Amino acid sequence: MKNIAPLILSLAFLTAVSAQENYYFPERNADWSQKSASDFTIDAEKLKQAVSFAEANEYSGSRDLRIAILKGFESEPFHEILGPTKKRGGPAGMILKNGYIVAQWGDTKRVDMTFSVTKSFLSTMAGLAVDEGLIANLDDKVVGYIWDGNFAGAHNSKISWEHLLQQNSAWSGELWGGKDWADRPPKEGGIDDWKFQRPAEPGTVMEYNDVRVNVLAYALTHLWRKPMPVVLKEKIMDRIGASTSWRWHGYDHAWTEIDGLKMKSVTGGGHSGAGLFINTEDMARFGLLFLNNGKWKNEQLISKEWIEMAVEPSVPNKNYGYMWWLNKKGNRHWEGLSETIYYAAGFGGNFIIVDKENDMVVVTRWLEPNKIGEFMTKLNAALN
Repeated sequence: MKNIAPLILSLAFLTAVSAQENYYFPERNADWSQKSASDFTIDAEKLKQAVSFAEANEYSGSRDLRIAILKGFESEPFHEILGPTKKRGGPAGMILKNGYIVAQWGDTKRVDMTFSVTKSFLSTMAGLAVDEGLIANLDDKVVGYIWDGNFAGAHNSKISWEHLLQQNSAWSGELWGGKDWADRPPKEGGIDDWKFQRPAEPGTVMEYNDVRVNVLAYALTHLWRKPMPVVLKEKIMDRIGASTSWRWHGYDHAWTEIDGLKMKSVTGGGHSGAGLFINTEDMARFGLLFLNNGKWKNEQLISKEWIEMAVEPSVPNKNYGYMWWLNKKGNRHWEGLSETIYYAAGFGGNFIIVDKENDMVVVTRWLEPNKIGEFMTKLNAALN
């Protein structure tokens, strides 16, 4: 009898672990299993109200995204469309609980641009590089890996992989015709002020800047010696049963040569066109992978350690990790919601939200961006 107690404790521990990770994972091309709100003690009426709110608050910009992009970034000098765009659909979304669909709306199979949601996919390419030992340490200076001149000089040579991932690198220069200082410039001043402003010390100031994000994509392309869409497809999307409809574009002229082969260097967003074009269901699969700590069924695709690092607050901005937004107390805090929530966010109201505390993934497409907090509050009310 004296050995029964340890056995009971072991079984209880295994049961707890199984319950925590016992998620449903949809097969490729199969109908995604659904469960009703009552299966999870979710208030069905309040859930319906949250969905109705998302449907009623469509992003107000033009459905012709060329028009929306040019209007949205008209304050940037020299801004132009440099890569593919696509007219968008209407509001769409999915809410997963333990991997099962408990609500969905709109056309979830329609492929649309996803803008800066792409950044969270890009940072995952860096995570895979760390997991495979291609990057020894995120504090390493990038110039030790990429020595073609893009990280040369007293300033740029200080930049680490972590600085690029947290968008606090203050990388200075020009890539694919894009000038770092002309991307999302300050509201004050003019071209001369922006052009000749001394860059911040790397690691001290978080600046949302697509040119610097594209520098990371370029550096990772050379590190992997493969285009980023190939890495994403082989390492992640094929293994989570994603469709074959998604595409990851770069600017029309963004070609680089590696090992004698021309490769397209992709973008981490779409504010000059390009970026990840993807449907709602594939976004939800990506979110479910992160919800389950990088594991799909029994296969660990991304290390749990990487995900934990990716959602640690950066020093300059407690609401930002490795290209994931964090629901910590700060300028982007959703009051009353779990501070463990993290999410990918893109222009026009594209979101992948991972709520580990409630075992949920939420994807929205074309929700008015300033309504996301209210939407999540309504959804949270359905859980309590």
